[in-house]
Formats: sequence, structure tokens, C-alpha cells
Amino acid sequence: MSKDKSGDKSARDSHYATLRRAHRDARRERGEIPTPRPDKRRNLPADWKPPALAPDEVLLYGLHTVRAALDNPDRKIIRLSVTQNAAARLELGEFSALPFPVETVTPQDLDRVLGPDAIHQGVMLETRPLPHRKLEALSDCPLILLLDQVTDPHNVGAIMRSAVAFEAGALITTMRHSPTESGVLAKSASGALELIPYIQITNLADTIEELHKLGFQTIGLDSEGPHPLEDTFSGEKIALVLGSEGKGLRQKTRQTVAALARLDMPGAIKSLNVSNAAAIAMYAARQHLKG
Repeated sequence: MSKDKSGDKSARDSHYATLRRAHRDARRERGEIPTPRPDKRRNLPADWKPPALAPDEVLLYGLHTVRAALDNPDRKIIRLSVTQNAAARLELGEFSALPFPVETVTPQDLDRVLGPDAIHQGVMLETRPLPHRKLEALSDCPLILLLDQVTDPHNVGAIMRSAVAFEAGALITTMRHSPTESGVLAKSASGALELIPYIQITNLADTIEELHKLGFQTIGLDSEGPHPLEDTFSGEKIALVLGSEGKGLRQKTRQTVAALARLDMPGAIKSLNVSNAAAIAMYAARQHLKG
């Protein structure tokens, strides 16, 4: 008598469906495929405004972003709002066993808080900003990245992901004309915000001078740089400085860095998105550092 394996097949199909969904979600987090937006998300009032947040409060959303925040011991969590489906995908277990309040909500509840453009995937985390880090703590890092007024949080988030991939010790930006810690930045970083210090400073030129005292060679990327980047490296600690798209590095920054260098590109297009340029520059820096 043959054994009925229909139950085994159902479990196996469910397992593969879960894997496919996880793979699809990861690709959407990285921006490789579009995320469909249900029509009901467009039914929010035309005059929707984001909620007023306290200076010490941040709203994070998205499965990967929230999972990374929950796993970060430096995160101080206020409250988690989650749908039943998202709770199962986050594998939260019993809510009563968690060290923070959990509220079960509907997707529409989160739409009303986060707005029509937030791809929240059924989860929102209210949290405190991550603690500030001082430059002195970076003295042992061989590679760091500085941004000169890169304002788009999507670009900064993408740069942050690359910085984690290349084991940069920190991402440093100015307080003005740079995105603060936010849900958009964290979602674009796809978990990387929890893995690298995001340091916002008052004066970039002063910070560059401090890095010189800590032994860093600071290199500003400039399309008119006198030498290719790979021929510019020296020493065992590198700080790469990238400017905003269009304007590039400010004059004061150009005057303060130890060297200016260019990324040589043989093709017809001679400029790259700042996040792509950052990834290439960090790869080149890593090649030098391991040499």
C-alpha cells in the first residue's frame, strides 16, 4: 500500500514559497525590482502630512530594516507596530516575551502614519536615534567615508550599504544639507544603518583636519583630479571624500583634503551616480590597503 505524501508535498511547497518570497523581498529592498503598491494605498487624503516626531524619535519600517534594528543591541526601542503576517515573517514569537510593547495593526493603519510612498511591508518600529560616535573612536579604522552635502537619503542609504560591504569604519556627513537618521534612509540602507556608525558633524573641513591628526590620508574624488585614484593612495589609513551630484566637492573641501583624485572611465559617460562612485572608490582603497 502506497504512502500518502500529499502532506509532505504541501509542507515542501510552503517552504519553497517562503524562500521565493524572502528572495523577492530582498531584491525589492535593494531596489532591483519594483514594489507593487496596492490601489488602497492611494486612498489617503491628498493633504496627508507625516506625524510630528520628537527630536529623539525615529520611525523605521520594512521587514529587513526592522529586523536589523531589533538585532542591534544599541537600539533603544519604544514600540513595534506590526501586522499578523509581518509578525510571522519576522519570527517574533510570543509578544509578551519581548522587552518592548507590541501593537497588532492593519496595513491601512501604517499607511495613515507613514504615508503613500512608504513600502512598510506591514511593520513599523518607533525607536530612539542611534548613539553618537566620536572621531577618536575611528583611529583604528583603515577606511572611512565622508560625504560633502550629499542630500538624497536614497543615495546616502545606498552608499551606506556599500560602506558596510567594504568594511568602512564610519560614514561621516555634515549636519546641514545631509539626511538625518530616518525611515527613508534606513530603508534605502537595507539594514546597513545598524552596522556602521553614521556620524554627523558641524564642519567638514575641521573634521578633515582632525582625521589628518589621526593619521588618515584624505582623498577627495573630483572629475578634474590631477591623478587617477589608484595612483594616489599612500599610508595605511584612507578617508575618501565625495561631493554632491552636480556640484561635487565644495571649494573649502577641495583645499583641505590631502589629495584630489579622479576615477578614470574609458567610456563615453564620464560621471557616475555618487553611490556608484563611492563603491568603486572603496574597492580601489581596499585593494591598496591589502597590498
